[in-house]
Amino acid sequence: MAYVVFLAGVVVVLAGLTWFASWAKRRGRSSGVAGALAAYEEAYRTTAHQSHHELRRQSERTSESASPDDL
Repeated sequence: MAYVVFLAGVVVVLAGLTWFASWAKRRGRSSGVAGALAAYEEAYRTTAHQSHHELRRQSERTSESASPDDL
C-alpha cells in the first residue's frame, strides 16, 4: 500500500511540473529559467554554454527564400 501512495505522489508531482512548464512556455516566462541555466552552464560546462548560444543564434536567423525563377 505504501508503494501505491508513493507512486501516486510521484505521478502528481510530475504532472504538476509538466503543467507548470507548459504554462510558463505559453506565458513566455521560460526565459528566466533559460537564463539561469545558461549562467550555470557558462560557469561549469563551457561547451554546453557555447552550444546554447549557437542554438540561439540559429533560431534568430532567417532562411532566404528561393526565387520563383530558380525552378
